[in-house]
Amino acid sequence: MLLTVVVSAHRAQGYLRAALESVTAQSSAEEWSAESGPPDGLEVLVVGAPDGDLGLAIAQESAERDPRVRVLVTDGPRDTGAVRNAGAAAARGAYLLFLDGDDLLLPGAVAGISARLAEDRPDVLRLGHDRVDWWGAERPGEDLPAARNQLFRRAFWEAHGLRFTEGPYGDVVPVHRAVFLASDAGTLASLDRICVRHRLRRTGTSAEPPGRAHFAVIDAYARLAAGTGGDHRVPAVRTAHLTAVLDDPDRIAPGDRAAFFRAAGLPGRYAAHRGGEVVRAGRTRARAVARAGRKALRARAMSAVYRADLRRPLDPRLAVYGAYWNRGFACNPAAVYAKARELVPHIRGVWVVSSRHRDRMPPGVPYVIEGSRAYWRTMATATYLVNNSSFPGGFTKRPGQIYLQTHHGTPLKTMGLDQLPYPALTKGVSFERIVAHTDQWDFSLSANPHSTEIWDRAYPSSYEQLPYGYPRNDVLCNATAEQSDKIRAELGIAPGATVLLYAPTHRDYREGFLPRVDLERLARALGPGCVLLVRAHYFYGRSAGTTAGDRVLDVTGHPRVEELFLASDALITDYSSLMFDYACLDRPIIAYVPDWEAYRAARGTYVDLLSGRPGDAPGVVATTEDELREVLCGGAWRSPEADALRAAFRDRFCPYDDGHAAERVVRRLFGVHSDRTEPSDRTVPSG
Repeated sequence: MLLTVVVSAHRAQGYLRAALESVTAQSSAEEWSAESGPPDGLEVLVVGAPDGDLGLAIAQESAERDPRVRVLVTDGPRDTGAVRNAGAAAARGAYLLFLDGDDLLLPGAVAGISARLAEDRPDVLRLGHDRVDWWGAERPGEDLPAARNQLFRRAFWEAHGLRFTEGPYGDVVPVHRAVFLASDAGTLASLDRICVRHRLRRTGTSAEPPGRAHFAVIDAYARLAAGTGGDHRVPAVRTAHLTAVLDDPDRIAPGDRAAFFRAAGLPGRYAAHRGGEVVRAGRTRARAVARAGRKALRARAMSAVYRADLRRPLDPRLAVYGAYWNRGFACNPAAVYAKARELVPHIRGVWVVSSRHRDRMPPGVPYVIEGSRAYWRTMATATYLVNNSSFPGGFTKRPGQIYLQTHHGTPLKTMGLDQLPYPALTKGVSFERIVAHTDQWDFSLSANPHSTEIWDRAYPSSYEQLPYGYPRNDVLCNATAEQSDKIRAELGIAPGATVLLYAPTHRDYREGFLPRVDLERLARALGPGCVLLVRAHYFYGRSAGTTAGDRVLDVTGHPRVEELFLASDALITDYSSLMFDYACLDRPIIAYVPDWEAYRAARGTYVDLLSGRPGDAPGVVATTEDELREVLCGGAWRSPEADALRAAFRDRFCPYDDGHAAERVVRRLFGVHSDRTEPSDRTVPSG
């Protein structure tokens, strides 16, 4: 076997899948059998510890699909150096390549590497590399010691006892030693093509956040000098690396730079560095002035009362809720609010709603109108903030406030920073504002492992993921037949009717609701015993604008989609996240996707509904109106094949849905028990 790629799975759940696919896509697993072995001699060894994130689960999925992938679970430290050492010890390839979970092997890299190694089998092969930041901007690779940029002959690695050290800068000793040894008594070669791309993460790694932890680079070079017997090359590489660390504002904080110079023994270089620092300080001041201007503009937009209220103490018994950009009482925040009233009744909940949607507030639920004086008072003094989208007006999150972002769907289409490759649909979208909003979150609610993986990458920040399931789905898990019958009666549906809910999502590239099916014609084809409920996306207002009749009911304005779920026998949808919630009911789902290729190309998707793989489609898939009629009229929508697809889909996307998600969220968010029943002695402004 030619090459073992060792990949660390730790803290990489949002990035690991793409990293593994970048390696396995170098050649197809279908080209070889277990008996004959891979033609390119490639194996991927994913190493990690059971630490609560999804890294190992993602690796196991990859191993099940591709026999070239092996998973090694370690019981020892999760440190990157220890993980890499364990991988090197278990590797079977003639050469070793060490990647982190946020690295990518670019297309054609293995073929290029194989061709170069066939020439002279060097001990160390240096690889071309680059970096890409979280905005998608490419940067040149750093000329610093990094294992990801080198290929090591395994026999050479083992013969010289090369090992990574633990802690920050664990690459320094083994990479430099390998290069020195290959230069002196072996062969050192280079491959002049970009093979490896490092994805810079906004939340950073242990080697990136600024602070005195970066002083560890000084100790790393002390170990290198000792391990090489004071090799004459160490001072030059040491100075180059320490200077690069010092010049990086994301590593050494300004107040620590003089101490870093003293610890590094480089006082003679400090004056020159200070000259450069003056220039950088000027740039920093210019940026600070620009930021101050923007803050002043926001401050002028806020009322004087809000500025005054920001000096008031936070109310530990006040929580503020919002949903769907102030459209009223709905979704996960509504379910959290209801459970909080039960478990922590001393916490008073107040909703934010726009004046256009105040009629959607249930009687007895306190609310404030967005932008009002009461709104700003509430936002300034509430301790708890709960929303499935964002609060209006650019409020200032204060120290001590706790923000729970519940989200409002499992992501099928790209979200957050993952939308950057689709500029045609993101005109006017400020990704800087998205990131700034993400920085306000303390908790991010996850409906399933898929969501956890996506949120980690699409909304990069330091919040805590809560893998609890969606509170809004508790009602589905606990539903009874009597509840369904009651809702049907309220909708005017005759007993015994077959009810199909048609709920497509919106199209970024099209204005207005335009169903891709003749609803009246479909209703006639299904016969008099069938009723179609039509629900347009909330972006289109409160009406679908379709002709209604006895068998086609427009339910777009219905306040709770969960009740429509309970009233229906099956769901017809396209790319709506409703399919993931509806799967909790274990009722048939038909995916009607007549514009699949256009939608996927325009917006990007995380799940391939047409792949045919178990877990990707929630049931039968139709791509034309004729196929949809055939599926419904012929009964394929409730066939054993459809049931099997739905079961795999539920296993993948509904593992946390047990009817108790709201309770888990409330107990974690408020951190108190239900015996705290004292009433609040603070008055919350009314709407």
